[in-house]
Amino acid sequence: KARRKDKDASSGGAGGQEEPKMYLESTVLECTIPESRLRDLVDLPEGLDYNEWLASHTLAFFDHINLLYGTVSEFCTMSGCPDMTGPGNRQYLWFDEKGKKCKVAAPQYIDYVMTFTQKTVNDESLFPTKFEREFPSSFESLVKKIHGLLLHVLAHLYHAHFREMVLLQLHGHLHSIFAHFTLFNARFNLVDPKDAVVLQDLAVALGLCPPAENANGSPAASSTAPSSSSTVAAASGADEDSGAADAASCSAAAPMDVSLSPSVTQRSVVPSGIEAPAVSMATTTAGSVVPAQ
Repeated sequence: KARRKDKDASSGGAGGQEEPKMYLESTVLECTIPESRLRDLVDLPEGLDYNEWLASHTLAFFDHINLLYGTVSEFCTMSGCPDMTGPGNRQYLWFDEKGKKCKVAAPQYIDYVMTFTQKTVNDESLFPTKFEREFPSSFESLVKKIHGLLLHVLAHLYHAHFREMVLLQLHGHLHSIFAHFTLFNARFNLVDPKDAVVLQDLAVALGLCPPAENANGSPAASSTAPSSSSTVAAASGADEDSGAADAASCSAAAPMDVSLSPSVTQRSVVPSGIEAPAVSMATTTAGSVVPAQ
């Protein structure tokens, strides 16, 4: 079961406080795509198959997030990022082929995510591209697993590499991808709110959803306040997390702006050239163990 545990006051800086979140500063909150435009492109188009809508967006999300990570991958090293972490000192663990939780460095974790996703979307039995092929009955569940893993990558980019994104002037693109990813997932309930809450403060800052409220109806304290560390292990459930319900209130989706995408054929926007390591299992935010194809 995913668990939250407090670290000693000496960890995570003085008093256990997390460093200020650079991505919440007003000077770097701009998006390359207006949020209003994303909201105008919310619903599933009339006459379009729901699974096709999920598939095309999942491929675009994978492509864009993979491309953005590639721009800062040289800074994400085994020594510089020995743990796969996100905001709030959240740590993501991986399940090995025996179902044992293991801690891996961020570049290895992200390599596992990208490898699993690419192998999945390239499998015609799971992500069909031919007209006569049908989507499997479990397709939505598979999309949820992929989106959960991609959220971990986004969380790490914001937590550990946002400064490099700003220096490369790519933070606007990152925000736009996050905004669309958040709105799309909220519209179709594709990510567990307990997992989405890790970047809830950013979603509020970008105007994607209303701020959390206290029991008395007043706005909650700033989301930049320090929080205890948490460990997210792939498991059958998760503990209650304050703000999770508000993560679900972000309204709906829009198609991804494809200005960053390379030329592709058919529906697929999967970048080529990713060499797959020997990975037998992948874990998801829902906690199930997914055999690699």
